[in-house]
Amino acid sequence: MTLALYRYQLPFTQPQTFHGKVEVVREGLLVRINDGWGEIAPLPGFSTESLQQAETEALAALAALAAGEIPSPALPSVQFGLDCARRQWPEQSNPLPEPYPLIQGSPQELLRNWKEWLHRSPTKAKLKVARYPMRDELALIRLLFDRMPALKLVLDANQGWTREEAWTFCSHLDPNRIEYLEDPCADFADIAFVANRTGMPVALDELLAQGKPWEPIPQLRALVLKPTLLGSLANCEALLARAHELRLKVIISSCFESDLGLNQLTRLAGEWAPDQAPGLDTRRWMAGNLLGDDGKPDLSRLEQLYYRD
Repeated sequence: MTLALYRYQLPFTQPQTFHGKVEVVREGLLVRINDGWGEIAPLPGFSTESLQQAETEALAALAALAAGEIPSPALPSVQFGLDCARRQWPEQSNPLPEPYPLIQGSPQELLRNWKEWLHRSPTKAKLKVARYPMRDELALIRLLFDRMPALKLVLDANQGWTREEAWTFCSHLDPNRIEYLEDPCADFADIAFVANRTGMPVALDELLAQGKPWEPIPQLRALVLKPTLLGSLANCEALLARAHELRLKVIISSCFESDLGLNQLTRLAGEWAPDQAPGLDTRRWMAGNLLGDDGKPDLSRLEQLYYRD
């Protein structure tokens, strides 16, 4: 049995802010089990575990496999990486809908350069909100809607507002132009209150990874699944089954993984939500790749931490 663990570091094309913390590089791990690979990359500010904690648990899991034991990792990113490395990936034939663009940056910058982001005139785009003064974000949204009458926006607040702030924001928008607003607040009761009062369609994302309670409401449109945060593929599939039961959309979304992780998320999206455009437009923010021309990890771009053959 071939077992290996590698560390990688990829620079961002520009600094990224995750829950108030600025990062200039993406760091993570690649795990190999025989010919299978997986990515273990906790996202700073979102994952509960650090990269060092993930590395320690991944090394312990590989040592257990080497000893003929079955590892039982507890950290979500490690669960996801090991599950991918051990998975039998089915063949896929049908292409996914094109990922919709992810728009990030200050409202002032985007107001000046919005054409560069939306030059293809998409009918759907995703915009991060609850990061800058509300009046500036609303002004940007009004401009986009004015210049692109067919555009619908996915808004992602990353739990950034209080109930009152979310209510104020939503009251200034036409819900019919919003595909859904992800996690406007940190608690489901507040999300339900705002959605009920304003008619704003909503989706759940971080709240799912945090394991907080939720229930179906008329305004709930989608569950956004980020496997790096959710952990095991079985956990993801349980949420997938719940979404199908409730007739909710399922969006497979990334956590700024490398090209290896994004390729695997694309394949999962093709299995789990083939009719939905995935939230995987983070590749443009990465200034490099880990895969070689043959589609396999280029070991010269990785730091070896463990190897057993």
